[in-house]
Amino acid sequence: MEYYPFDSRSSLYRNKLGALAEGETLRLKLLLHRDAHVHSVFLRLKRDDEQTYREAIMQPDGGIDEYNYYYCDITLAEGLYWYSFRYTSDYGEFKVTKTEHSLGIVSDNGTDWQLTVYNADFETPDWLDGGIIYQIFPDRFYNSGAEKSNVPADRFTQNDWYAQPEYRQTAEPKALGNDYFGGDFKGIEEKLPYLKSLGVNCIYLNPIFEAHSNHRYNTADYLKTDPSLGTEEDFCRLINAAHKHGIGIILDGVFSHTGDDSVYFNSKHRYDTAGAQNSDTSVYRSWYKFGNYPTGYACWWGVPSLPETEEEDLSFSNFITGENGVLRYWIKKGIRGWRLDVADELPDSFLDRIRLAIKAEGKENYLLGEVWEDATNKISYGSRRRFLRGRQLDSVMNYPLAGAIVNYVKGGNSRDLVDTVLDILENYPPQAVKLLMNHIGTHDTARILTVLGKENVQAGDRAWQSAQKLTDEEYSRGVRLLKLAAVLQFTLPGVPSVYYGDEAGMQGYGDPFCRAGYPWGKENTELLEFYKKLGTFRRSSPVFASGEFEPVYANFGDIVYIRRKGNNAVLVAVNRWHEPSEVTVPNEFKAAKPIFGNKPTDGKISLPAESFAILEIQLRQSMNKQSPSAAVRPQQRGFLFL
Repeated sequence: MEYYPFDSRSSLYRNKLGALAEGETLRLKLLLHRDAHVHSVFLRLKRDDEQTYREAIMQPDGGIDEYNYYYCDITLAEGLYWYSFRYTSDYGEFKVTKTEHSLGIVSDNGTDWQLTVYNADFETPDWLDGGIIYQIFPDRFYNSGAEKSNVPADRFTQNDWYAQPEYRQTAEPKALGNDYFGGDFKGIEEKLPYLKSLGVNCIYLNPIFEAHSNHRYNTADYLKTDPSLGTEEDFCRLINAAHKHGIGIILDGVFSHTGDDSVYFNSKHRYDTAGAQNSDTSVYRSWYKFGNYPTGYACWWGVPSLPETEEEDLSFSNFITGENGVLRYWIKKGIRGWRLDVADELPDSFLDRIRLAIKAEGKENYLLGEVWEDATNKISYGSRRRFLRGRQLDSVMNYPLAGAIVNYVKGGNSRDLVDTVLDILENYPPQAVKLLMNHIGTHDTARILTVLGKENVQAGDRAWQSAQKLTDEEYSRGVRLLKLAAVLQFTLPGVPSVYYGDEAGMQGYGDPFCRAGYPWGKENTELLEFYKKLGTFRRSSPVFASGEFEPVYANFGDIVYIRRKGNNAVLVAVNRWHEPSEVTVPNEFKAAKPIFGNKPTDGKISLPAESFAILEIQLRQSMNKQSPSAAVRPQQRGFLFL
């Protein structure tokens, strides 16, 4: 087997894998060949906000075969750190740096390893462990037919629930967001048994507050539900009914901007209040960033209808995070948490206050952030962010995993998917890992069925997109690959999130075509039954509630891994090849019960083209493996990455 002096994913080199709690002692080991005639060995370490490395001497610690170990114990304060190694020998001075798969090599050309150190008091909710999130675009899920009051007369209502969402052909086709389909709170309440049948225990609602667009990311009043969805009483009934089904509701908080047509800005004079744009003495004036008053103001991504808020303004901050603020108001009504829109565009001080406000109402309240990159090392607005060190977010939307899953099932290398998962486990605190929102489609992306069925989903403008529909062949391919993607989404660390209608076979390009009405009565029943079975299995197995992840095999198109918790273990094998494949399973799974796919024969699983298998076992106590989370055992290194 090839020799590597360091492996950050192996317990032979680290006594604790992954992120580190503040005050914990981490032992790092380096393995060097005796023929190197080493004189001295150093750990090179620096905080992210420091320019120079500190060095600590590493002491000899025995060895194996022709190699010697050197170790160093460190205890660190909360923060982000980078480390590598240096040693001197008869032959000169050398560095050990990071290369692919997080392995160490003797080279100056590699990179540093990341070490995340989080607050020792970091706690996250337990109620979502092993759960399933269901994302609903409220206007498009189900129309109860209930009469609505106080709905503005300027709203256009679609008569056909199954119609394509409206877009306006101008010089550049664009979605105006002014057509409504009538989905409402009572409609969601009526469909709670359906959501329960999918195994759902959390509903994530896109914005529900009064706003003058169907997407409602242009908030008009944070303390009122939108009249097209129903009254506050209707919403509270939904919350209570959901609780009876064991389902919690989280809301979308859009605080980086409001609508210009809002109580607070009031550019269109819809409201009786003195808005920030029409009165220089307005109580809301300090909430916005004016240059040349009243028309020169900062807009979110340059969109005039979305004036940016000044989140560090005390008046605005108190309105959102104060004791009687927006966050706590709706938690007191019974919601279980918040998803923060564009969390990486909110300043740290504001995020700190948001967490304090939410947790003041109970530590089980969930705080999720929209961050598209690795949330442990992201730089935004010129500074390194600290989203997941225990003082801000509980977790984030798992965009890195979403991209890796899609890339793999569409023909990518399984090794890249494994590396993505292991990178997350290495960088993220375990408290955040268990609550990662594992989505493969949202309101911001093309429908996953279209993404997987089409070779290229980037082609064409909205006019072109509006006329597109998957061919029968593309649709069939999309369904096959969607099953593979869903299996990965449901069984890898984190919490799967189903975008409404994906389980029913909905298709369409991006906004607005990914936001059509749920196809009640026109579902792909075979796909739907698959999702129900997958959801039922996930909720029944204890391994998905913070269970360990053990990669077993990754060979371009095949991937095999184990999830393990206590005496329970589940093996997942996926073949995205266009040809049948056969993979060997560990001895403990030779007589395993197949949940999906074929059972093992002679220690191997036969996987037809574009298929998968899931096996489940319950070990006797004496057989229970004590394998560390995210560990790639050294003896597996040559097997894992073929």
